[in-house]
Amino acid sequence: QVQFVESGGGLVQPGGSLRLSCVASGFTFSNRYMSWYRRAPGKERELVATIHTLRGTLSHADSVKGRFFISRDFAKNTVYLQMNNLKPEDTAVYYCNFRDAAPGDYWGQGTQVTVSS
Repeated sequence: QVQFVESGGGLVQPGGSLRLSCVASGFTFSNRYMSWYRRAPGKERELVATIHTLRGTLSHADSVKGRFFISRDFAKNTVYLQMNNLKPEDTAVYYCNFRDAAPGDYWGQGTQVTVSS
């Protein structure tokens, strides 16, 4: 079955960087839109970035544009999120999933990112 295993989160100071990884399995990785999402405390889940696994086309939310960069390793069925110049408002649990994932769909455990001095 579909599975996403996210990792790479942690505690970082403002201005710092992290790279998140998401290993996907249970489906054909090619020709899919994959996304990173985040959920901050008390807020709804937010779409952060999307990439097409075959074409490599990508998009980023305005709130992270220029600071976050989504990429993928086709051979490893892995999607990455490079996060630079992190801000306290980036604190959230980060998840990967299909671009059209719904709240009731399968979600992995996510990885916690905390930006604090």
